[in-house]
Amino acid sequence: MLLMRSAPIEDVPPIHEWAPEDAKAMGAHMMQIHQELTDRGELLGAEGLTGPEAAKIVTSDGATAPVVTDGPFPEAKEFLVGFWIVDVESEERAIEVAAQTSAAPGPGGRPTRRPIEVRPIMNMSAPDPAL
Repeated sequence: MLLMRSAPIEDVPPIHEWAPEDAKAMGAHMMQIHQELTDRGELLGAEGLTGPEAAKIVTSDGATAPVVTDGPFPEAKEFLVGFWIVDVESEERAIEVAAQTSAAPGPGGRPTRRPIEVRPIMNMSAPDPAL
């Protein structure tokens, strides 16, 4: 899974401050990656997420009514903005895709260098050899 977060990036203003052509270039870059993953049969799913103002945090003790807390959460400096679930042949390929995403153009066409988290999805169908 490739996770993209909204977080401050040195020398890159928030996207809502970008020139329209810069935001369009970044969108085109992301769509190119999406199409490449689709064409290679590697894309299992991808979604952009709403902002944290639409988020709800749910906690429960299993006995009483759950506690639901609304956003936004001003203490948070970053939040998850989207993800790709890919089925690639190796960790190296996942890192290659993450690097393409991190290099998406920002203001003036300069790469944003946005950190992309690469995490394997646990395989719950495989029997645990320890059991």
